[in-house]
Amino acid sequence: MGKITKKRKVALSMYDKEQIYSLRDACDVLKKITSTKFDSSVDLDVKLGVDPRQANQMVRGTTSLPHGIGKEVRVLALVTPDKEQEAKDAGADYVGLDEYITKIEGGWLDIDVIITMPAVMGKIGRLGRVLGPRNLMPNPKSGTVTMDIAKAVVEIKAGKIDFKVDKTGIIHTSVGKVSFDADKIYDNAKELIDTLNRLKPSAAKGIYFQSITVSSTMSPGIKIDTKALTV
Repeated sequence: MGKITKKRKVALSMYDKEQIYSLRDACDVLKKITSTKFDSSVDLDVKLGVDPRQANQMVRGTTSLPHGIGKEVRVLALVTPDKEQEAKDAGADYVGLDEYITKIEGGWLDIDVIITMPAVMGKIGRLGRVLGPRNLMPNPKSGTVTMDIAKAVVEIKAGKIDFKVDKTGIIHTSVGKVSFDADKIYDNAKELIDTLNRLKPSAAKGIYFQSITVSSTMSPGIKIDTKALTV
């Protein structure tokens, strides 16, 4: 077992790691036990009672966090010339098509989200091996393949996130920064949980929210009471 750092010992002494907290209390505790010099991300891990291998139990979607994620999201709009001004006016950081496809093929990936339109997906398809593993491949289900480029850019910039259950049945995503007030962390986390609740597959049986844990980048995880979060 690795050595426990002094800061981690202090953090562990400030709460009961075996206790199950309400979501609101967990957000308060997280603020107290995080002592990084940088603004840590707040992460939510949700273990769902689904079998992702079954198509009718896949959980994937998007939600707009009320207070954003606390960082500037770099958006690349891969669009045809007639859509370039629309993307720029909406706030896209990079706008173009062929030149950016070439840059990506050359290893450039200084972006967080790619938004594109159906007409150019044929060109982008060959980037799947590069973009797929980094979760950057545009997808209609996440709203990143659309004709309404301006709306997509604005929503992403405002805090819209997409999520997808992994092969072990876990949703892992950031819901803000530790610098946020505890109430804002709570609001963002609750919005994601409520969205997951609405997306519960009808084929999923048994307990849907099997466990939920909130943590910051380098903090211990805090267990959340799942019973109070279900409808």
